[in-house]
Amino acid sequence: MNPHNREWNFENLVGSIRQANEELAAQAGRAVNISLTMRNWLIGCYIGEYELNGSDRATYGDNLLTELAKRLTDLKVSNCNRRQLYRYLRFYRLYPEIVGTAPPQLKTLLSTGRNAVEKVGTGSLQLKISQDKLLHRLSYSHLELMVDLDDALKRTFYETECIRGNWSVRELKRQIGSLYYERSGLSTDKKKLAALARGGAETDEPKIFLTRQGLNL
Repeated sequence: MNPHNREWNFENLVGSIRQANEELAAQAGRAVNISLTMRNWLIGCYIGEYELNGSDRATYGDNLLTELAKRLTDLKVSNCNRRQLYRYLRFYRLYPEIVGTAPPQLKTLLSTGRNAVEKVGTGSLQLKISQDKLLHRLSYSHLELMVDLDDALKRTFYETECIRGNWSVRELKRQIGSLYYERSGLSTDKKKLAALARGGAETDEPKIFLTRQGLNL
């Protein structure tokens, strides 16, 4: 609404400021989440590139992540212990296409890992959720839980459910722990899972809470 054309009173003033604050704070939060996701993806990308092409990689061998974690910790780079570095590398390998959704300001940072991106294979396109949707609808904390799942079909299921159900990180963790995927029956029905994934890729509704009946299971 054009502020010059609206009827103003004190309550409208308070309401307008509150609405602007909430909407812009939400946008800022999403921007921070995207930046964190891209930071961690880039760390994984750089490590993957180094493992392929680092001129002194043989010097470190299996101790690469341990030595890298020590150096980054000394430099006060946050959340870069050995375990986290391994997860960033796995995140990059499981979600290589995120490179195509990066904001323009990150393109120069991405150029370093371009060769590594080309060498990472992709999964079945039939079962994949839009990488842009994953980046903009899920926080890195969501994606980190996905990274811990070894089964690609299971990841697709939880990605879809999480986006369509607008799950919090806590709810996603609870659903994984409750073996929701295994109980749904989709673990043995790839066609139904593919249909669910395509549906999840097409919807733009921010909050659609699913039930077993709604999933037609």
